Amino acid sequence: MSMSQDKIYTEQLNEQQQQALLEKFDRESVTRSPSNRSVAWLIGALAISYSLFHLLITYHPLPELIQRSAHVAIGLGLIFLLYPARQTSSRQKVHLLDWLLMLLSFASFAYLFIEYQDIMTTRGGIPNSLDIVFAILTVVLVIEAARRVMGWMLPILGLIFLAYPFMSHFNWMPERLLTRPYTVSDIFGQMYLKTEGLYSSAIGASVTFIFLFILFGAFLAKSGMGKLFNDLAMALAGHKQGGPAKVAVISSGFMGSINGTAVANVVGTGSFTIPLMKKIGYHKNFAGAVEASASVGGQILPPVMGASAFIMAETTGVSYGTIALAALLPALLYYLGVIAQVHFRAGRDNLKGVPKADLPRVKDVLKARGHLLIPIIALVFFLFQSIPVSYAAVYTIVLTIVVANLRKSTRMGFKDILDALADGAKQSLSVMAACAVVGIIIGVVSLTSLGSVMTSSIMSIGAGSLFLTLFFTMIASMILGMGLPSIPAYIITATMAAPALANFDIPVLVAHMFVFYFGLFANITPPVALAAFAGAGIAGGDPMRTGFQALKLSLAGFIVPFLFVYNPAMLMIDTTDIAVNAREFALPAWTTIISIGFTSVVGIIALGAAVEGYFKVALNWFWRIFLGIGALMMIVPETITDVIGMIMVAIAIVMNYLQAKKQYQTA
Repeated sequence: MSMSQDKIYTEQLNEQQQQALLEKFDRESVTRSPSNRSVAWLIGALAISYSLFHLLITYHPLPELIQRSAHVAIGLGLIFLLYPARQTSSRQKVHLLDWLLMLLSFASFAYLFIEYQDIMTTRGGIPNSLDIVFAILTVVLVIEAARRVMGWMLPILGLIFLAYPFMSHFNWMPERLLTRPYTVSDIFGQMYLKTEGLYSSAIGASVTFIFLFILFGAFLAKSGMGKLFNDLAMALAGHKQGGPAKVAVISSGFMGSINGTAVANVVGTGSFTIPLMKKIGYHKNFAGAVEASASVGGQILPPVMGASAFIMAETTGVSYGTIALAALLPALLYYLGVIAQVHFRAGRDNLKGVPKADLPRVKDVLKARGHLLIPIIALVFFLFQSIPVSYAAVYTIVLTIVVANLRKSTRMGFKDILDALADGAKQSLSVMAACAVVGIIIGVVSLTSLGSVMTSSIMSIGAGSLFLTLFFTMIASMILGMGLPSIPAYIITATMAAPALANFDIPVLVAHMFVFYFGLFANITPPVALAAFAGAGIAGGDPMRTGFQALKLSLAGFIVPFLFVYNPAMLMIDTTDIAVNAREFALPAWTTIISIGFTSVVGIIALGAAVEGYFKVALNWFWRIFLGIGALMMIVPETITDVIGMIMVAIAIVMNYLQAKKQYQTA
């Protein structure tokens, strides 16, 4: 690497600065570093054991309840050792109370393990007094652990749901919320002794594949995958108009698809890209917003989609291959929309890229680290060969270790492997805690009629209109997803909001994809736009203005979900000759796919030009509105709107070219 290239890479924030930003905007990054070596060793050993446990049960599974309760108990123990009760508490010492909470967490599993046969056979799942004591204890531990990792938002939501069955028979409750009385035994038996409560499908997904894909991401990170994506994006797009912003979009999209953590991705990738964006002239609010929008979008980008694709497959019964294919065009349109806006903003403000001489070459990047792409390619191959998801994850973890050792610069020694095992376990804790709280919500919905009440409420507010129902489902999904990791956000919205769309004969995959999108976008939607706030923290911008700028950059992501509801062919599925809730879908005619793809791409680019007010030269207010209307008509997948939109867009572009030519001649 040349001296000029070295200078570019020194723009990146150092590890201490990155950690400080993570701790400010990402609660799960506020962890202890015990000064006592024995305690630090114990925590590391427990984390490594946690990862090895998940690798072992992939091939030698335990009964569901035992497996899930062990996953929760060990995770809770790690949380109490790693996360202080308050952010201001000492980071060097584990307090006596935390040791006690860890032991109680292990006791919650030990009791279930010892009593399992008796619970399943002799008592038939009917709880006794000691069962209830341990059930209440486990719920309290889960709520406290989630509070430490994520703050109060999700625990409060879980407590509100938990309170509902205790009060659902009171006369002062709204009529539609009234139910039969539920006893403490009913409620906590549901939470602790069954797989429809704390140990629900949410925790089941966390055990069987979420953990493994987080672990896969930790191994990729340890091998240097982040540097590969940054270098490759710089080599491909760094010299283009507004190059660093395009680098942010490309590298953050790839990393976000694998790690599924928007805030950590903003800090990790943005610490490098945001200073570069500011250096070439992008406004600090815009630079932070670009990184936030790109990082959030990674979770809708195949093949991994932050592990959400696998949960969607589990929830809907639709195969992974179908989901990955369905997600492809909307995700590409989303990223095209972001890139179009950063491109036209650069043209409007005359922002250049980084000189080619200061950038790495694609050939050199691929020669040094290109072999790290092999595990990702292999993962896609395994999944499309219908190899079980958990097996595919383990295979790619092993393959990552093997492939990394092909080059000295990426080689992983024994210590690196142990560090990756520990890192993966620690990174999984926030998802585990969130999924456990989501289990409380699922348990209440399963026990009561609250799910159907939520569905009927959304339908009532929508007044029988599909568009209004979609709109209110969007709002509900964004509220439910506020401040949550993508996976629990999807599980909650799939449970509470997606069923409302079934009444309009919307295919199950389309409904789930709709709520998935808007649950994610809560991360860039003020007032709780954590990814945007993290971007603003790096850029030194205003958090709220950065959030609203991120919303504007993500405009395509707010439009496309409505479009694929009205025309599922945008998801590359054909629902004309099959049942609405069928689990497998036919592929539309290739002419349909090409037509929708072409008009959507042109429409998204035109929309970006209209939003930024620039194509070849600046657009005045009339042509911005004219072009924007034409762009929206092209995005809508109908023949008549496509034709009208194409004519409008063509007129606007031709006029802009003529204006540009005139300005060039007079210059």
